[in-house]
Amino acid sequence: MKFKLTSLEKKWVLYDVGNSAFTMMVSTIFPIYFNSLAESAGISDVNYLAYWGYATSVCTLIVALLGPTLGAVADTKNFKKIIFSVSMGIGVFGCILLGFLSSWIWFLGVFVLAKTGYSASLIFYDAMLTDVTEPDRMDSVSSHGYAWGYIGSCIPFVACLGIVLGAGTLGIGTQTAMILAFIITALWWLASSVPLLRSYRQKYFSEADGHVVRNSFRRLGRTFVELTKQKHVFVFLLAFFFYIDGVYTVIDMATAYGQAIGLDSTGLLLALLVTQIVAFPSVLIFSRLVKKVRPETIITVCIGAYFCIAVYAYWLDTPFDFWLLAILVGMFQGTIQALSRSYFAKIIPAEKSGEFFGIYDICGKGASVIGTALVSVLSQVTGSINIGVSALSVMFLIGLVLFRYSAKLNTQKKCQQ
Repeated sequence: MKFKLTSLEKKWVLYDVGNSAFTMMVSTIFPIYFNSLAESAGISDVNYLAYWGYATSVCTLIVALLGPTLGAVADTKNFKKIIFSVSMGIGVFGCILLGFLSSWIWFLGVFVLAKTGYSASLIFYDAMLTDVTEPDRMDSVSSHGYAWGYIGSCIPFVACLGIVLGAGTLGIGTQTAMILAFIITALWWLASSVPLLRSYRQKYFSEADGHVVRNSFRRLGRTFVELTKQKHVFVFLLAFFFYIDGVYTVIDMATAYGQAIGLDSTGLLLALLVTQIVAFPSVLIFSRLVKKVRPETIITVCIGAYFCIAVYAYWLDTPFDFWLLAILVGMFQGTIQALSRSYFAKIIPAEKSGEFFGIYDICGKGASVIGTALVSVLSQVTGSINIGVSALSVMFLIGLVLFRYSAKLNTQKKCQQ
């Protein structure tokens, strides 16, 4: 039987379509524009890549500090949508503001603001999965979110790319083109959020009892204690920290990496567009396959594929190599994100989804601090960007070993129930 999304599930998926446009910009036009600002200031390619990585790491640290606490607050009745809206609003505002900046240091500062808002919104968006669908539908719904997010993000991206590359033909300057590109992306993100905000109702929650923030800290403390007792969840988070750290480092630094080794900007952007297009059917194919194959098996295959991709990056030095890398990443990127999200949602208490996804986010969406720092430091120390990126293979190898152990623990727990 063909899988059909409910009305609420569709609105939840639609937000993935919106925020993915921002992700696409961060992976493509943002670093290219920052590179032009940095180049004008006399900053070298290696340092440019390093500064971009450091800025991403700062975003990670901010979200890591705020995420679990805000997640605990969001689990209080009627708070999840409010905090989600504020986070999303900060990201949208920051995205618009970026187009008006011409100083590389100010651009990095506002980028940190926008990326932090974006990453924070995803904590509560992911936590909404337990409210908008049922456990047996989570793998498919989560996969549809990433799949339509990838293909949907191409619409504003193509429009922005046309404006930026065709600025001269349109009779506008580069600065004006960038302003329009950032505004289009922000409005697309905002518009896709409205249906979910209008229809979402928090299904699982903790009752407000006295001081919301104080009680949230207490619940968070109990959650950390509970987490140490739920070994299968704890080990999964460790595994997730390592392998998804590598995945998001690839996403965050792909364009910067390509430019730093001298690839043409237009060809680079088209290659990353191909990644989005390849990801769309790949995620949907895996979402159908997960009905016949255990999600643990598919996640294992994806981690293994990323390990091979990172090793291959050591020899990458031609446009063809980068195009091949872009296609390979597209085949596994969405699936590893989607199934990790739904897998985690199924092994945690639904009424504590905000708290747990706050912890999950430290290890996930914005938590590429080790990966970006590793690439940045090794690139500067060795003078070789290839060595920096290929070092991510270690992250995937550790993540693979830990994930297989966590899957074994989860199986044992199910057998005991």
